[in-house]
Amino acid sequence: MKNKKIITQVLVLLCIIITASSCGNKPEELAMKENRKEEISVIELSPEQAKIIDLKLGKVEMKDLSGAIKVNGMLDVPPQNLVSISAPLGGFVKSTELLQGMKVTKGQVIVVMQHTDYIQIQQEYLETKSQLEYLDLEYKRQQELSKENVNSQKTLQQARSQYESMLAKNSGLKSKLMLVGINSEKLTSQSIQNSISITTPISGYVTHVNVNIGAYVNPTDVMFKIVDTEHLHAELTVFEKDIPKIKLGQKVRFTLANETEERIATVFLIGREISEDRTVRIHCHLDKEDMELLPGMYLKAYVEAGTKSLPALPDQAIVNFEGKDYIFVAGKEVNHYKMLEVTKGISELGFTEVTLGNELSSQTMIVIKGAYDLLAKLKNSDDEG
Repeated sequence: MKNKKIITQVLVLLCIIITASSCGNKPEELAMKENRKEEISVIELSPEQAKIIDLKLGKVEMKDLSGAIKVNGMLDVPPQNLVSISAPLGGFVKSTELLQGMKVTKGQVIVVMQHTDYIQIQQEYLETKSQLEYLDLEYKRQQELSKENVNSQKTLQQARSQYESMLAKNSGLKSKLMLVGINSEKLTSQSIQNSISITTPISGYVTHVNVNIGAYVNPTDVMFKIVDTEHLHAELTVFEKDIPKIKLGQKVRFTLANETEERIATVFLIGREISEDRTVRIHCHLDKEDMELLPGMYLKAYVEAGTKSLPALPDQAIVNFEGKDYIFVAGKEVNHYKMLEVTKGISELGFTEVTLGNELSSQTMIVIKGAYDLLAKLKNSDDEG
């Protein structure tokens, strides 16, 4: 019994020693890992290698960067520059030569329509015109007779009523003729026509052709759409939180899809309604008109919201690795460079705002040229490790 107690005590003592030994190694392992991590983020170059990649050092500079707001939008035209062409009284398409993309000028005939209703309106107009002339003479005759007390007041009122009723009917038919482009002043019984010509009220380009010869169209059907691209504007969609930063007259830099050329516009109007997705429409005028642009083109824009003096580095000094941004700073030892993570801010004119951490100061020497070469060498060293 006594031997069993001694054996148990020995086993417990051994467990305590093993546990203590194991725990004692953890700080050493952690220190080794930290040293390894520190070694991975530091790279050494020989003078020859630095010369080959043309490595250059510099410091963080204070740059005047604009607090640009990034937004999306599209090109559009004012309502008066976009026309939908319809047949006011309906009818059949007799002829048209329009194709999508064709240029038209104001007053040009774009489609000829025909319908028996056109004949009927002209016939009715000529009939009412003839009757109106008779009723006008009759009304004047009854007025003269009334002055001499020859006729009754009732007869005069009847003559006036018939005259005014026919006058209203004649005026309505005259307006209908004007609506379809028929000059009522030149209309005679020998000049009645079964077709009408529809002209374009603006100059521009045909964007939609929805009819063909022989097709019947209702008065509400849109046959063609014509757009005048001379006064395109940019419609931007700005989030509610950014609206206080937008002011009239601010400059907007934008690029179209698949284009690198930067264009300039100016904020002209700010919408007064917030949509369901919490955005506001901003209307901008292009500083330079371009007839090659088309309404509906999507764009990406930056609205300049004032300039600030901010700590910045050249864009090429900042590299991205595994989703994070880094720079290389000169180490304490010669030709040693350490990779440090930074937070980027505004980018403009080849410079990017950086937030300096505790390890950086305005006097820290930073690699401003050759950072990508250092990153490549560092990754190769890491892979070999």
